[in-house]
Amino acid sequence: MKMTGKMLLALVLMFSMTMVYAEAKNTAVYSQTVEKPVSAVYDAVYKSLEDARFFVVFEPDIGANLARFSDKWGEDYNRNNISVIRSMVFCNGWYANKVSNLDPNMLGFCPLHLTLIERDGKTTVLFNRPSTIAQDSAARELFIKIESEVIEAVRAGLN
Repeated sequence: MKMTGKMLLALVLMFSMTMVYAEAKNTAVYSQTVEKPVSAVYDAVYKSLEDARFFVVFEPDIGANLARFSDKWGEDYNRNNISVIRSMVFCNGWYANKVSNLDPNMLGFCPLHLTLIERDGKTTVLFNRPSTIAQDSAARELFIKIESEVIEAVRAGLN
Protein backbone atom coordinates (compact mmCIF):
# COMPACT_ATOMS: atom_id res chain seq x y z
CA MET A 1 0.00 0.00 0.00
CA LYS A 2 2.84 2.36 0.89
CA MET A 3 4.51 1.73 -2.48
CA THR A 4 1.23 2.25 -4.36
CA GLY A 5 0.80 5.66 -2.69
CA LYS A 6 4.31 6.71 -3.72
CA MET A 7 3.75 5.50 -7.26
CA LEU A 8 0.44 7.36 -7.41
CA LEU A 9 2.09 10.53 -6.12
CA ALA A 10 4.90 10.15 -8.69
CA LEU A 11 2.35 9.72 -11.49
CA VAL A 12 0.39 12.77 -10.36
CA LEU A 13 3.58 14.85 -10.26
CA MET A 14 4.66 13.65 -13.70
CA PHE A 15 1.22 14.40 -15.12
CA SER A 16 1.23 17.85 -13.55
CA MET A 17 4.66 18.61 -14.95
CA THR A 18 3.56 17.41 -18.38
CA MET A 19 0.49 19.64 -18.27
CA VAL A 20 2.56 22.68 -17.24
CA TYR A 21 5.01 21.98 -20.07
CA ALA A 22 2.19 21.53 -22.58
CA GLU A 23 0.55 24.75 -21.43
CA ALA A 24 3.82 26.67 -21.63
CA LYS A 25 4.51 25.18 -25.06
CA ASN A 26 1.09 26.27 -26.30
CA THR A 27 1.41 29.82 -24.98
CA ALA A 28 4.83 30.55 -26.52
CA VAL A 29 3.16 31.19 -29.87
CA TYR A 30 0.03 33.30 -30.18
CA SER A 31 -2.27 31.75 -32.76
CA GLN A 32 -5.58 32.95 -34.14
CA THR A 33 -7.57 31.36 -36.95
CA VAL A 34 -10.34 32.91 -39.02
CA GLU A 35 -12.60 31.41 -41.68
CA LYS A 36 -11.16 33.63 -44.43
CA PRO A 37 -8.32 33.23 -46.91
CA VAL A 38 -5.06 35.13 -46.44
CA SER A 39 -5.98 37.35 -49.41
CA ALA A 40 -9.04 38.59 -47.48
CA VAL A 41 -7.17 39.51 -44.27
CA TYR A 42 -3.58 40.32 -45.19
CA ASP A 43 -4.05 44.00 -46.03
CA ALA A 44 -6.24 44.61 -42.97
CA VAL A 45 -3.68 43.02 -40.62
CA TYR A 46 -0.91 45.04 -42.29
CA LYS A 47 -2.88 48.29 -41.85
CA SER A 48 -3.80 47.44 -38.28
CA LEU A 49 -0.15 46.85 -37.38
CA GLU A 50 0.85 50.14 -38.94
CA ASP A 51 -2.03 51.96 -37.21
CA ALA A 52 -0.59 50.61 -33.95
CA ARG A 53 2.82 52.08 -35.00
CA PHE A 54 4.40 48.73 -35.86
CA PHE A 55 5.76 49.48 -39.30
CA VAL A 56 6.07 46.62 -41.78
CA VAL A 57 9.55 46.66 -43.28
CA PHE A 58 9.60 43.37 -45.21
CA GLU A 59 6.95 40.98 -46.58
CA PRO A 60 8.41 37.59 -47.51
CA ASP A 61 6.19 35.23 -49.47
CA ILE A 62 7.56 32.05 -47.94
CA GLY A 63 5.10 29.78 -49.69
CA ALA A 64 6.19 31.00 -53.13
CA ASN A 65 9.83 30.52 -52.19
CA LEU A 66 9.19 26.96 -50.99
CA ALA A 67 7.16 26.11 -54.09
CA ARG A 68 10.31 26.49 -56.20
CA PHE A 69 11.63 23.34 -54.51
CA SER A 70 8.52 21.20 -54.98
CA ASP A 71 10.08 19.03 -57.70
CA LYS A 72 13.31 18.60 -55.78
CA TRP A 73 11.57 17.68 -52.50
CA GLY A 74 8.90 15.49 -54.12
CA GLU A 75 6.66 13.75 -51.58
CA ASP A 76 8.30 15.68 -48.75
CA TYR A 77 7.03 19.01 -50.13
CA ASN A 78 4.13 20.64 -48.26
CA ARG A 79 2.77 17.58 -46.48
CA ASN A 80 0.28 19.73 -44.52
CA ASN A 81 -1.27 21.15 -47.70
CA ILE A 82 -0.69 24.76 -46.73
CA SER A 83 -1.75 26.90 -49.66
CA VAL A 84 -0.22 30.22 -48.49
CA ILE A 85 2.66 31.09 -46.15
CA ARG A 86 3.36 34.82 -45.85
CA SER A 87 5.11 36.87 -43.22
CA MET A 88 5.21 40.47 -42.10
CA VAL A 89 8.42 41.72 -40.55
CA PHE A 90 7.75 44.85 -38.51
CA CYS A 91 9.30 47.19 -35.98
CA ASN A 92 8.56 50.17 -33.79
CA GLY A 93 11.67 52.33 -33.42
CA TRP A 94 10.65 53.71 -30.03
CA TYR A 95 10.22 50.20 -28.62
CA ALA A 96 13.49 49.07 -30.21
CA ASN A 97 15.27 51.91 -28.43
CA LYS A 98 13.61 51.00 -25.10
CA VAL A 99 14.63 47.34 -25.51
CA SER A 100 18.20 48.37 -26.32
CA ASN A 101 18.31 50.47 -23.16
CA LEU A 102 16.87 47.70 -20.96
CA ASP A 103 18.63 44.65 -22.38
CA PRO A 104 20.64 44.86 -25.63
CA ASN A 105 20.73 41.05 -25.82
CA MET A 106 16.99 41.11 -26.53
CA LEU A 107 17.45 43.11 -29.73
CA GLY A 108 17.18 39.78 -31.51
CA PHE A 109 13.45 40.56 -31.40
CA CYS A 110 13.91 43.65 -33.50
CA PRO A 111 12.31 43.37 -35.88
CA LEU A 112 9.35 41.22 -34.87
CA HIS A 113 7.35 39.12 -37.30
CA LEU A 114 3.99 37.46 -37.92
CA THR A 115 3.41 34.46 -40.13
CA LEU A 116 0.08 33.92 -41.86
CA ILE A 117 -0.72 30.46 -43.16
CA GLU A 118 -3.75 29.34 -45.13
CA ARG A 119 -5.17 25.86 -45.23
CA ASP A 120 -8.61 24.90 -46.54
CA GLY A 121 -9.58 28.56 -46.93
CA LYS A 122 -8.81 29.39 -43.28
CA THR A 123 -6.07 31.75 -42.19
CA THR A 124 -4.01 31.27 -39.04
CA VAL A 125 -1.83 34.11 -37.78
CA LEU A 126 1.19 33.03 -35.72
CA PHE A 127 3.20 35.36 -33.49
CA ASN A 128 6.13 34.22 -31.33
CA ARG A 129 5.78 35.81 -27.90
CA PRO A 130 9.10 37.46 -26.95
CA SER A 131 8.23 37.47 -23.24
CA THR A 132 8.52 33.68 -23.14
CA ILE A 133 12.21 33.93 -23.99
CA ALA A 134 12.79 37.13 -22.00
CA GLN A 135 11.81 35.50 -18.69
CA ASP A 136 14.91 36.77 -16.87
CA SER A 137 15.38 39.94 -18.91
CA ALA A 138 14.96 43.50 -17.73
CA ALA A 139 12.94 43.99 -20.94
CA ARG A 140 10.31 41.35 -20.07
CA GLU A 141 7.64 43.79 -18.87
CA LEU A 142 8.15 45.88 -21.99
CA PHE A 143 7.80 42.76 -24.15
CA ILE A 144 4.53 41.92 -22.41
CA LYS A 145 3.25 45.38 -23.38
CA ILE A 146 4.51 44.99 -26.95
CA GLU A 147 2.88 41.55 -27.25
CA SER A 148 -0.40 42.94 -26.04
CA GLU A 149 -0.34 45.72 -28.63
CA VAL A 150 0.67 43.39 -31.46
CA ILE A 151 -2.04 40.86 -30.55
CA GLU A 152 -4.64 43.61 -30.33
CA ALA A 153 -3.58 44.84 -33.78
CA VAL A 154 -3.88 41.30 -35.18
CA ARG A 155 -7.33 40.84 -33.66
CA ALA A 156 -8.49 44.19 -35.05
CA GLY A 157 -7.14 43.29 -38.48
CA LEU A 158 -8.86 39.91 -38.51
CA ASN A 159 -12.28 41.29 -37.57
